[in-house]
Amino acid sequence: MTTQLPALKPRPLDGITVVSLEHAIAAPFCTRQLADLGARVIKVERPGRGDFARDYDTRVKGLASHFVWTNRSKESLTLDLKQPDALAALKQLLLKADVLVQNLAPGAAARMGLSFAALSEANPRLIVCDISGYGDDGPYRDKKAYDLLIQSEAGFLSVTGTPEVPSKSGNSVADIAAGMYAYTSVLSALLLRGTTGVGSHIDVSMLEALGEWMSFPMYYAFEGAPPPPRSGAAHASIYPYGPFAAGDGGTVMLGLQNEREWKAFCDTVLKNPELAADPRFDNNARRNQNREALKAIVLAAFGALSADQVCALLDQAQIANARMNDMAGLWAHPQLQARERWRSVGSPEGDIPALLPPGRSNAFEYRMDPVPAVGQHSEAILAETGLSAAAIAALRASGGI
Repeated sequence: MTTQLPALKPRPLDGITVVSLEHAIAAPFCTRQLADLGARVIKVERPGRGDFARDYDTRVKGLASHFVWTNRSKESLTLDLKQPDALAALKQLLLKADVLVQNLAPGAAARMGLSFAALSEANPRLIVCDISGYGDDGPYRDKKAYDLLIQSEAGFLSVTGTPEVPSKSGNSVADIAAGMYAYTSVLSALLLRGTTGVGSHIDVSMLEALGEWMSFPMYYAFEGAPPPPRSGAAHASIYPYGPFAAGDGGTVMLGLQNEREWKAFCDTVLKNPELAADPRFDNNARRNQNREALKAIVLAAFGALSADQVCALLDQAQIANARMNDMAGLWAHPQLQARERWRSVGSPEGDIPALLPPGRSNAFEYRMDPVPAVGQHSEAILAETGLSAAAIAALRASGGI
C-alpha cells in the first residue's frame, strides 16, 4: 500500500519567472519575497565570487548573514556580462521572463541594452524594476548610494540617536525600504498586466523610499518648525515612552498613549495616585517638558522591583510594555516558538534556521528552499534557453559562466 502525499496548495506567484541582476540588500530582499510567494527567481551573479554580499561576513556556518537572509529559494546563474555570448544568453532568458529586477550601478543596465525600452520591444509582457539610490533622472541620478549615505540624505540620522551623537539604524533601513517598495510595485505591476496584457517600468529610489518613512518627522517640522529632537530609545514627543532601568539591572520599555493610561500608571504601577494630577505632569505636553523630573520618580519606583515585576504591574494596568531583548532573546522568543514561525532551509553549508515570512495565510505555504551556491544552476538554466552543450562548455571555458 502506498501513501499518497498531500497535494501542494498553489502559491500566488507560481509560474512567474523573475530574473535579477542584484547585489547587496535592496534587490535581493525584493526578489526573495517574490520567491517566498512561489516565483522562480534566477539570480545572475559574477563568475567566481558572485554577489559581493556573499563576502560580508562568515557568521552563518561560514556564509554571510546578509546573504542567507535575502537569497533563499533562488537559482544562481553566473554570467560575465562583459562577454557578448554571455550577454546574449541573458537576453535570450529574458524573452520568456515575467520580471527583471536590477540594482546595478547607475546606468549600467541601460548600457548593456537592458533598459525597459529595449527589452519590452522583444518581450512586451516583461516588467522591469530598476532600484537605485536616487532614481533614473534628476541631478543626483548618477551618484553612488549606499544604505548609510541614504540614511544621511533622507534626514534619518538627524532624528536618530542621542542629543550629542546621531546614530544610524542597526539594520539596513534604507535598503529594506527600497526592497519593500520594489516588491510591492512588482506585485502591483503583475496585477496590472493581468488587466492590460503588457508589462511596465518601475523606478524605485532608495531616497524616496526612506523619505516616505520619514514623513512623520518631516510633517512635525512643517514650515520650519523645530524637528523632533534626538532622544535615544525614548519617544521624542510622548512621555513616559521608552526604556527604564529596573532594580535587577534589566531594562523595561513602556509606552503611555493617553491620559487614561497615565492615571492607571500612577495608580497601579507607581502606587502614587496623587501624581496623576500633579500640574507638572497632568498632560502629555507637560510630562514631555518635565521629563527629567518624571524620569527620576519612575526610576525610583522601578529601582525596588525586578524587570519581571515591573512588566507584571504594567500588564495589570494594561500599559504597553516590552523587555529590551538582544539577538539571543529574539532567537529564543517564546512567541515565535509558540506560533511555530521557524523553519529549516538548506544552504551550501548545511541546514540553517529561517523565519517564515510575516503574514500567516491559510491558503498556501511559503516557499522555503535552499540558499544557492555560486553558479549552482548555470548549466541547467542555459540549457533551457536553447544553448547547446557545446555552447555552454565554450562559455565555461572562456570564463563567461
